[in-house]
Amino acid sequence: MANSFLSAPLPKKRMGQHFLNDPQIAQAIVDGSGVSPGDRVIEIGPGLGSLTQPLLKRVGKVWAIELDLELVPLLLQRTAGLGELHVEQVDALRVNFQELAHHLGGSLRIVANLPYNVSTPLLLQFIKYRESIEEMTLMFQTEVAERIAAAPGTKAYGTLSVLCGLWMQSEIILTVPPSAFRPPPKVTSAVLRLLRRPTPLAEVQDPETFSHVVRAAFGQRRKILSNALRIMHSSPLEWLQRAEIDPERRGETLSIAEFARLANAVDFID
Repeated sequence: MANSFLSAPLPKKRMGQHFLNDPQIAQAIVDGSGVSPGDRVIEIGPGLGSLTQPLLKRVGKVWAIELDLELVPLLLQRTAGLGELHVEQVDALRVNFQELAHHLGGSLRIVANLPYNVSTPLLLQFIKYRESIEEMTLMFQTEVAERIAAAPGTKAYGTLSVLCGLWMQSEIILTVPPSAFRPPPKVTSAVLRLLRRPTPLAEVQDPETFSHVVRAAFGQRRKILSNALRIMHSSPLEWLQRAEIDPERRGETLSIAEFARLANAVDFID
């Protein structure tokens, strides 16, 4: 009898594909995500379905977003009979998650092994739609996960720490070795669980200005704030004085609340 099973396509380097290939780790991710039946679970980049299978067994229904059309038939084959899988062949960076949440009838929970080459843009996209996303369990390169979860004053603390920390609580729940993937990446990975805060960590009058201030402060880490913020305005001293922040300080020493205070003191940008 001819083999009816589809052969797995080779991972595409241009898409940053590293297929999770360890069932125990996939199960640990699902367990750590806290998802349960009735949740609106979105998986980004399901690939060959290693994570999709235990997700379907846990919640019964999953909405998957997969850019690589070649993978979809095999994904459907490998998950047949496990639950209800809806697959959209689209770039996740182009998805309006507010509209998706409205269509599905409530807040979303995202679970994903993110491609390294788009992990940061995707995270920022999720933060943009934070009102529609209640919780995220995401795999990153370990270095990126540590930056997201970093505290002020630490070496890893930076733009991602602040932009995510304002809106989300984050915790590294699992580390994953290269051997868990096909092909093995050259770096270790970490799974981060992010929960939307009931209220932001600090009051921000304009999220876009807040983002500009944070990016400017960390743009050149060795510069003191009075110099780093010149990319936004030729004379930012008035902002710093209004926010009661020493202009000699550097961005990595500011708490999220201090960044919010500084952003709220910005009245115009050159």
